[in-house]
Amino acid sequence: MTTQVLEDATTSVAPAIEYGRTIERSLAHRSAISEVFVTDVRSLRPMAVTAGIHLPLTHLYYSDHRQQPKLHDSLLLLEAGRQSAIAGSHTNAGVPAGTMAIVHAFQFSLRNLHALRIGGEPGPPRVDTDFFGKTARHSGRYRKGRLEQRIFMGDVHVADHSMDVLFLKGDENEILRHAQRGTPAPLSSDFTEVPGDVGRVAPELVGRDNPLNVVLTEPEFTAGSVTARVAPRFDNPALFDHVYDHLPAMTLVEAARQLALLTVASAGTGRAAASGSGSGSLCAIGYEGGFERFAELDIPLTATATPAPAGAGQHAIRVRFHQDAQEIAELTVAVADVSHLHGSSRSRHA
Repeated sequence: MTTQVLEDATTSVAPAIEYGRTIERSLAHRSAISEVFVTDVRSLRPMAVTAGIHLPLTHLYYSDHRQQPKLHDSLLLLEAGRQSAIAGSHTNAGVPAGTMAIVHAFQFSLRNLHALRIGGEPGPPRVDTDFFGKTARHSGRYRKGRLEQRIFMGDVHVADHSMDVLFLKGDENEILRHAQRGTPAPLSSDFTEVPGDVGRVAPELVGRDNPLNVVLTEPEFTAGSVTARVAPRFDNPALFDHVYDHLPAMTLVEAARQLALLTVASAGTGRAAASGSGSGSLCAIGYEGGFERFAELDIPLTATATPAPAGAGQHAIRVRFHQDAQEIAELTVAVADVSHLHGSSRSRHA
């Protein structure tokens, strides 16, 4: 995967956006107000919206990074884009409340990294979204859809995101889940025991400080790959904002990011990355992949990372997820060294 990171600022004209407060949390499918990052949604034209977003500077999960210089988290931008799309689908694209959007495939890439330095932002952030889809002939409902997004800091184009989704009503989701499992799925709230940190990857090796945010355990290193078990903490309020009957897609993306950082860092510091230098200058700048099945909560989930062809100055790490010897998802993560951004002043002259 080659991810565009050229510093070719793109401008776009948008209507006035409010930034004073976040939107009603149900529009973003969030339970906690602190996990809502959309401030306003305005129509651009039929099936297109622009949204203001809030990027918190102190957040248990999104601010927990050792990477220098400090940049706004790529997964924070991805989550803000996801919430903007959900809210816009309800307010502008005719998707009724209560509809579940199941991600089938997505692509996300950063560009103009200088504009993402925390403290040097060139302007307020926003997300422009275009929706694509056809309604079913008899029901008038959307069954499948696609969205394409451009994320801006002021007038600087900093990210692109596209996603293919399947829309389900609650009862349809239950039927699908039961058909896949053959039994009712447990809920994340059923897992009340807080796991210890035995076997959990050291936070600094995946660019973290807080062990709560580490989702990998029991890593195994070979000459050509790194394999680990995916075991997030269910008491992490950012990864599990509400009750789930599966591991959400964003948790798998986080697992892929951590495994990619661990793979790149260990290749440079020795098999076990024992030096502790970890991934301090490495940053995940792009993600691409798809999800074939739900990641079950009660079946061991493993992820294996291998290098893939990459663009100049980047590493590409392909991560495959398996449960019961079946591949359920595959993601490719683009990783870059961002140490060259130290001292850059271009963010104020985009």
